[in-house]
Amino acid sequence: MTLAEQPVKPPGGGRHPSPLHRVESMSTIDRVKAAAAVADLLAALGRDTGNPHLAETPRRVADAFIEMLTPQDFALTTFPNDEGYDELVVVRDIPFHSLCEHHLLPFQGVAHIGYLPGDRILGLSKFARVLEFFARDLQVQERLTKQVADWLQSELAPRGVGVVIEAEHLCMSLRGAQVSGSRTTTSAVHGSIRDDQRTRDEFFALCGLRA
Repeated sequence: MTLAEQPVKPPGGGRHPSPLHRVESMSTIDRVKAAAAVADLLAALGRDTGNPHLAETPRRVADAFIEMLTPQDFALTTFPNDEGYDELVVVRDIPFHSLCEHHLLPFQGVAHIGYLPGDRILGLSKFARVLEFFARDLQVQERLTKQVADWLQSELAPRGVGVVIEAEHLCMSLRGAQVSGSRTTTSAVHGSIRDDQRTRDEFFALCGLRA
């Protein structure tokens, strides 16, 4: 994924994270072609697209995929760390959903995101915003986890970042192995959360996991 970065220097020094948005234009999305492709797929699967019950299905499916693959642009809100807070901040159980790029089936679950503040602290709702931005794409869980951690480490410049994602993949639950209820856990850690064993252990404990 390509990110356009526009750093802005705040008054009095320090650093604001850059706005997070896709470079790709919405003008590249063709709803008509997408709906026609869905209709062709249904026909190839032996379904009667002339059936009145399926008449609007291609349009609905196209609109659903466009919605699931279109994140909202936003800029992170940060504040000076005037009190010098230097302990972990962890937001747990942030719900998300994404699309497996191998089968175009959803995977969904929760993320736990934490950081050790540096010069600035982050508005808590922005953890969910960053996660949602990267999740609304064709994804694999490993990449999603790393993208969130890497972007926060780069843009917020904290002393450390940790991201844990737990998700169920419908491509495992509904097809193939058909193991309903199984969850996949991935993690990405940077800075002191990676390098300091005590901090690492504390982060995973706050996430409800063993290090």
